[in-house]
Amino acid sequence: MTTRGTRSEKVKRIFQQFDGNRDGGLNRDEMAALVVAVNPRVKFSEEQINAILDEVFRTYGEFIDGEKGLTYDGLLRTYDDGAGDVDRDFDALELELNGDNKGSSIEVEASSSSFVDERVIESQKKQRTADWAVSPNHGIVFDDTWKIVDDLEILIKRLKAKQAKDGKYKADNFDAFSDAGWSRELGPSSEISDKRVFWEESGSDYALFVKELGVLRSRADGARSREEAFDGHMAIGRVLYDHQLFKEALVSFKRACELQPVDVRPHFRAGNCLYVLGKYKEAKEEFLLALEAAEAGGNQWGYLLPQIYVNLGIALEGEGMVLSACEYYREAAILCPTHFRALKLLGSALFGVGEYKAAVKALEEAIFMKPDFADAHCDLASALHAMGDDEKAIEVFQKAIDLKPGHVDALYNLGGLYMDLGRFQRASEMYTRVLAVWPNHWRAQLNRAVSLLGAGETEEAKKALKEALKLTNRVELHDAISHLKQIQKKKVKGNGGANGEGVFVIVEPSKFNRLNDKTTLRQDLANALQIRAFQRITRLSRCDVELLKKEMSENDVPVSYSGGGVPEKSIRKPNLEEVLRRLLNFLKPETFQGAVKAINERILSVLDETGPGRVDLGMFYAILAPICSGNPEKRKRLAFDALLWRPVSESGSQIKKVDAVTYINFLRAIYVPSHGVSEMLELHGEADSSMVSFKEFLVMFDDPDWGFGIMSTLMKLESGDRNRHGHYVCSVCRYPIIGSRFKEIKSHFRLCNQCYSEGKVPPAFKQDENIFKEYGSEAEAMKDKCTCLPLQYHNDR
Repeated sequence: MTTRGTRSEKVKRIFQQFDGNRDGGLNRDEMAALVVAVNPRVKFSEEQINAILDEVFRTYGEFIDGEKGLTYDGLLRTYDDGAGDVDRDFDALELELNGDNKGSSIEVEASSSSFVDERVIESQKKQRTADWAVSPNHGIVFDDTWKIVDDLEILIKRLKAKQAKDGKYKADNFDAFSDAGWSRELGPSSEISDKRVFWEESGSDYALFVKELGVLRSRADGARSREEAFDGHMAIGRVLYDHQLFKEALVSFKRACELQPVDVRPHFRAGNCLYVLGKYKEAKEEFLLALEAAEAGGNQWGYLLPQIYVNLGIALEGEGMVLSACEYYREAAILCPTHFRALKLLGSALFGVGEYKAAVKALEEAIFMKPDFADAHCDLASALHAMGDDEKAIEVFQKAIDLKPGHVDALYNLGGLYMDLGRFQRASEMYTRVLAVWPNHWRAQLNRAVSLLGAGETEEAKKALKEALKLTNRVELHDAISHLKQIQKKKVKGNGGANGEGVFVIVEPSKFNRLNDKTTLRQDLANALQIRAFQRITRLSRCDVELLKKEMSENDVPVSYSGGGVPEKSIRKPNLEEVLRRLLNFLKPETFQGAVKAINERILSVLDETGPGRVDLGMFYAILAPICSGNPEKRKRLAFDALLWRPVSESGSQIKKVDAVTYINFLRAIYVPSHGVSEMLELHGEADSSMVSFKEFLVMFDDPDWGFGIMSTLMKLESGDRNRHGHYVCSVCRYPIIGSRFKEIKSHFRLCNQCYSEGKVPPAFKQDENIFKEYGSEAEAMKDKCTCLPLQYHNDR
């Protein structure tokens, strides 16, 4: 730990370096030179420099010595308040300390004697304490608080010694994982420990510690003034937090909040504790209170706003609210342009909602400011891969790994990239490295098995699958093992089919026919499978349409006007995310994040194509309705009601035909883009002001060629795509058939939903024409086998 002495010496050297006229102050020109010098990679505009200097000279006015400018004590205060990182700036300026003044932390050993006997002299006490304790804005103010802190340090040392002796005290190194990047303290990030400590809280030694801690809290409550009591509880909380006793630290910070409700610091630190404890909603509420206090306090707390915004964003991400988090990261980056962590978090969040171009820009800015930021390199590479720039992505992933060789996220994601490129051997190497760092990473073990299978190492793949099965009992592992057995049984060599897929040929649609109308069209099934996959990712198939109706009736949205002057019930994307959270309140935060990303990429990107960031809520509800749960009549009725709910609908029971046309075209553009926009419904001029009833709307909706007639195929998938067909496997991919089974009536081979939709058949059975019959379940197949009805050919041409 950097001592107070070393810290002040470094600040003094920085001050002397830029006090060119040696008048004991840094004027605006000298301060501007300092700002530019410690940020060599940032190109500040004159306006930005002036804004930064105005803020510094306003916030630290008490340290401004007339024309001389900011004094040494003022510069020291800026660093104490977390406005800069002393060590980073000192290294960036390539300065050296005078003499060998490195400083050291003085450890005070615990003993069984009284607290008084174990105290050290004042100078030693302040030297061994964390920098925060002597910070002018965030440190200890009263002498009696120092005594409480000393006694608390001794209590913690006793507890640590006792638990270490009993083997209960554990510390794990989290260096291998991506850092959340949040501001844990109102000060330099260098104070953060890389190790997470786990205390055993169920034993008698911990109970005794809590009891003695209660005595110290009582001493703080018995202080001579409210300010001193606040000082005592804040100091107790800080010490407990530093030792990762978060539950107990939270108690102290909560008490400090009671003593001074409008002070930013206890709310901020209580939020930090709650976040670490996994209580994200409560953490968000505390950060909002800190934000409210900071904004009400004017310039006093203005310099803390970026850190509050950052932590508030991270708490929102903990709840799964990534679009909302982006707003706060942007605010932090605007207030503090050099806040590379805010930019990294913004880039990562934008990547998380599928806005890859904006994510790349933010992440590149973060790396520009901090070139050794491994986590930023990792997320930048992921964004580049999502945009299709795979070669550059590999290069950036490798850079992240060079900076942090055991970076699990970078290794795992690079493995996935190699898999996508078909470079299976390299992929398996990456997953092996992941498992070396994180042995119980079942997904890495499963992907390693798949990559080995793709590389033709079947025996090794089988071993890896068995290892994955030891880590989890998920059904996809059982299917993968069954798949592997089928490949071994058939002795099929892959030829253009990845992951052990058998040889196949793709039959042109004109030669790929149905036995009768009950068999689904190949292209319809392909589109319906994509919609079904979207339903699964978003979990909208578990959201009843009645919830949409409830949202429309209970949560009114004020009417706003678009750029063309049209009245709309439109809301911003972060507010729309709150609506989605209510609709999908059964999802875990990480699953909800995935749902928002899919909805943003597929739906919001179309509804908000021009980019103002606002979405027509009635149209959004109407777009969701067909893929929510409920019978088809209810879904269509809700879609119509949602269009009727929009303020542009003047009639009580009818909507404008132009709105119905716009809606149908949105549906097709979002869910079945391969079919194109409806020509039948194309508008010719803007003169058509006719109205459409619900009955007429249904005709437009159900039109098989230009409406959303694919909904019947989607309903069939929803009701039967989990059906298994006994021992039957697909003749092409060799996976167990789940959903419908398509039987070729002449050659009697079988296809799964996916292979049928892609037109794949085994080459040995390629004919001038393939005719298929669909069985939704094994019971249907048995019934057909028993009746042995004569087959009639149905040609789709």
